[in-house]
Amino acid sequence: QVQLVESGGGLVQAGGSLRLSCAASGRTFSSHAMGWFRQAPGKEREFVAAIDWSGGSTLYAGSVKGRFAISRDNAKKMAYLQMNSLKPEDTAVYYCARDRRPLDTVLIDARDWYDYWGQGTQVTVSS
Repeated sequence: QVQLVESGGGLVQAGGSLRLSCAASGRTFSSHAMGWFRQAPGKEREFVAAIDWSGGSTLYAGSVKGRFAISRDNAKKMAYLQMNSLKPEDTAVYYCARDRRPLDTVLIDARDWYDYWGQGTQVTVSS
């Protein structure tokens, strides 16, 4: 069984930064890609970023590319999302999720490929 717990959300002014963390339990963290998604009120959950199992490959949504950075520490079973130059439109609940395919380096932005999800952490960016 895998459990994911996000932390690090909060209220920040536009232009500010936040770092989200995702703590994983279970033995298989290091063999699966991890992703971050977000969901704003009244909107569908959307892809933000993903990182492969080794940390050697990343994928970003166009709306965050150049501002956000995903990383991971397999020894600590942690994934991170560094968010810089935040905008009000980044306001959402942010979720980390595990790609269900082990040891695959092809990153996917579709929610259906992710099998375990955290409970989410709220990020609010004020203008």
